[in-house]
Amino acid sequence: MESSAAKQQPSAGDRMLTAEQKYLRTELEQRRERLHTAVHSPAADASLSQLLTAVDAALGRIDQGTFGLCETCHDSVEPERLLADPLVRFCLDHLTSAEQRALESDLSLAARIQRALLPKPGLAPAGWDVRFHYQPANMVSGDYCDLLETSDGLLFMLGDVSGKGVAASMLMSHLHATFRSLAEAGLPLDRMVEDANRIFCESTLAGQFATLVVGRAAHDGSVEFVSAGHLPLLHLHVDGATPRDSTGVPLGMFCNTRFPVQRLTLAHGDAVLLYTDGLTEARNRAGQEYGLHRIRALAARHVGIAPAGLISECLEDLVSFGEGLKQTDDLTLLVVRRAAQAGVSV
Repeated sequence: MESSAAKQQPSAGDRMLTAEQKYLRTELEQRRERLHTAVHSPAADASLSQLLTAVDAALGRIDQGTFGLCETCHDSVEPERLLADPLVRFCLDHLTSAEQRALESDLSLAARIQRALLPKPGLAPAGWDVRFHYQPANMVSGDYCDLLETSDGLLFMLGDVSGKGVAASMLMSHLHATFRSLAEAGLPLDRMVEDANRIFCESTLAGQFATLVVGRAAHDGSVEFVSAGHLPLLHLHVDGATPRDSTGVPLGMFCNTRFPVQRLTLAHGDAVLLYTDGLTEARNRAGQEYGLHRIRALAARHVGIAPAGLISECLEDLVSFGEGLKQTDDLTLLVVRRAAQAGVSV
């Protein structure tokens, strides 16, 4: 007769699963049911049986506690790849030649899509001078940047979505489409971000979120913006550079969240500087971070400079600080400057 301790010992199939594994197990079970139905249809293709076998094998790996481990090196498979395709069995370092070619093709396509979604160079909204710098660490980026002229002024957006690779680039594309659609409705800024947050929550997986700043620059120099968990926006003015911290949590964390609007007024020649953590979290050979203090100090030294010049100064300082180390994170900068008054040199 088994002892009480033995009876209480959980089987491999009953061991504790992470929230992601529970989610993927449910997804796989639902897909298996659909495949069972499809396999027995008169027009069933032979490939469906192969898919059914692969789904059963993935469920078996969950029960055995080996799900998410590379079958070659036994290290963890990249989580974002598992969420996108729970049938993957190898980490990026151990893909087959065919899988590597397919991944490279996917990355190339995603990169082309991303660059097509960026603001068009040379955008010149009335009363404003804008420039951005977009620099992925690899082929695709999780950074988000957009500019849009509306009847109420210039709408500007900059953010950073969670994850890396194709999955992050698709989230970025999702955000772009969402805000473009909402902008056409002429919503107040807080309502726009709250609606975008709800859409993002309902159409993404747990653990996927985005920090971002969404702002609107009006013709009279007034600027309103919402910062959803993003790095401080810098207001560049005659007395220096003033940081404006975020007042909300990142998009995608909670479906029903309020996003307070902040307001400031830009005099002629004033600007706002936005950036992603590819700047502030860059490290030098000593392991030191570039940091918020350094970018604020640099911006304060270049108050009044044109946006293109400010971005150049930021990049030169970053290169000097990094001492030649390879870029490890996506980097995006955006400067929105109120144009100088006619006849006034700034």
